[in-house]
Amino acid sequence: MPSLTPRRLAAQLGDWRPTNGDPLYAALADRVRLLILDGRITLGARLPAERQLAQHEDLSRTTVAGAYARLRELGFLQSVRGSGSVARLPDGPGIPEPTATTAGLLEFSKATLTAIPLVADAARDAAAMLPQHLGLAGFDLYGLTELREEIADRYTRRGLPTTVDEVMVTLGAQHAIALVARALVARGDRVLVESPSYPHALEAFQQVGARLVTVPVTTENGWDDEALEQVFPRTAPALAYLMPDFHNPTTRTMPAAQRARVVALAERHGTTIVADETMSDLGFDSDAPPPLGVHGTVITIGSVGKSVWGGIRLGWIRAERSTITRLALARTSNDLGNPTLEQLMLLRLLQQYDRVLDSRREQLRAGHALLTGLLRERFPTWRVPEVAGGLTLWVNIGAPLASQLALAARTHGVLIGAGPRFGLDGAFERYLRLPFCYPEPDTRAAIDGLERAWHDIAAHEPSRPVDELLDTVV
Repeated sequence: MPSLTPRRLAAQLGDWRPTNGDPLYAALADRVRLLILDGRITLGARLPAERQLAQHEDLSRTTVAGAYARLRELGFLQSVRGSGSVARLPDGPGIPEPTATTAGLLEFSKATLTAIPLVADAARDAAAMLPQHLGLAGFDLYGLTELREEIADRYTRRGLPTTVDEVMVTLGAQHAIALVARALVARGDRVLVESPSYPHALEAFQQVGARLVTVPVTTENGWDDEALEQVFPRTAPALAYLMPDFHNPTTRTMPAAQRARVVALAERHGTTIVADETMSDLGFDSDAPPPLGVHGTVITIGSVGKSVWGGIRLGWIRAERSTITRLALARTSNDLGNPTLEQLMLLRLLQQYDRVLDSRREQLRAGHALLTGLLRERFPTWRVPEVAGGLTLWVNIGAPLASQLALAARTHGVLIGAGPRFGLDGAFERYLRLPFCYPEPDTRAAIDGLERAWHDIAAHEPSRPVDELLDTVV
């Protein structure tokens, strides 16, 4: 059972103290509840003892005891004899299913597109192709040869010559990230990550005992060149995890010259670069940049989970032949290969991929126009960035209220992604990640609920000096 130290929990809590006169115990309970709902506190994790947390946060023990009591009452904490207070989720209707409005909550925290009719066509084609593969064992760590050839050919057409033995099919991009982490990162190794970044990738590296070092990425300026120049020689990371195309969540794309510099820096300091290119095909126009690997040795991760449908649980890794072999050897402890029928589906989809992307670009341009228009109309003080693709907006709400807003939005039926979910140690309280890839009725309903939640917070927030408001958007 994992245990949270007071220091670690405090880092996750961030700036949780209320400014609206709410009781301290209630504010503390609300913040812990959000951390559990977000997955930042894992289920079954043991929270610090009341006395320890009170001392660390300079609170009375009565305040912490009140917060823990409230969490137990709501079903988010369970007291276990000999184990202390353990994080859990409520039973029954306390947590509605987060994927359907009929369950009471509109899911607006995931960056995902609904499936297109072509998926069903690909499934029928795959079923027709399946009989010719029934003579195979079905346990293949590398993937079907014809699918790997299609993936390799696509990299070659994009300017990165690739052979079939440089490709491994995986059970999605997240599986690929976790496999790379297990195979290539030893406990105590430093791993360079962007800040903010994709939260499940951060979790994969933390689970293997990596020490994360960060480089800033902003919507205004992208990757901090000076920080990159300093972090490689100072920390000598074993691995660097980057999202150079429509970065999640800022949606920035790394310029070509900076790509070459980053790869050269990594090679100079013995760092393996892992480029997550799951968003690379989602530009509003068809001029996608070449893969990061054209500049040097890079492990590339891809999938169609963002561009086609998340229900197709397949992705791939493109790397040197020796690395692919190493990953295959490491894979057997967790899985024994990829499902054949789904691989045949993916093969048919990739054979028609350009057609899929043309349809998606039109859909994303319309969704982006709708969401940016609604945000600028309803929330004129928020900073809505200009983007050229991707699935989301990284919106600066101008005050460190993202977690509070996320909780308030739940009461109005909307799940949103608060900024700290994408950072380390409670950072990015001034940001929300909002998707523009949802159907128009869902987007409008989500913004309605978000507007009501924002008004609820504004009604209780004290006015602040102009200087402080200016500081919040730096």
